[in-house]
Amino acid sequence: EKHGDWYDLKAAKDITTKYGFYYEIPLGVKMEIPEGYEAHVIARSSTFKNHHIIMTGAMGMIDNQYRKEWKFPALSMKDGTIEKGARIAQFRLVKNQEPIMIEQVESVMDTGRGGLGSTGK
Repeated sequence: EKHGDWYDLKAAKDITTKYGFYYEIPLGVKMEIPEGYEAHVIARSSTFKNHHIIMTGAMGMIDNQYRKEWKFPALSMKDGTIEKGARIAQFRLVKNQEPIMIEQVESVMDTGRGGLGSTGK
């Protein structure tokens, strides 16, 4: 299902979860991603609230060579059940980054930004 720029991914089967355990939840999707693209997979914003699971690794990246079933790597924070068809993740296809040259230098110019949330509250 497409909502905005992302496509929803659903649990492909019922999963009974226990607090503190790791699960690879099948998503029922295999895809031949076009050359020059990759899929970015993230949890839906409601996944933790509704299912009490956290996606491990923060984000998944699936390149165009991967042709097996997609899975959602999850850590359960509460005993429960994720029902088949539950929307737990979302993805979008993204064009691969063009090659870049990286040069090692002794120093870089300071921009004055502090980092880690320093630009405002």
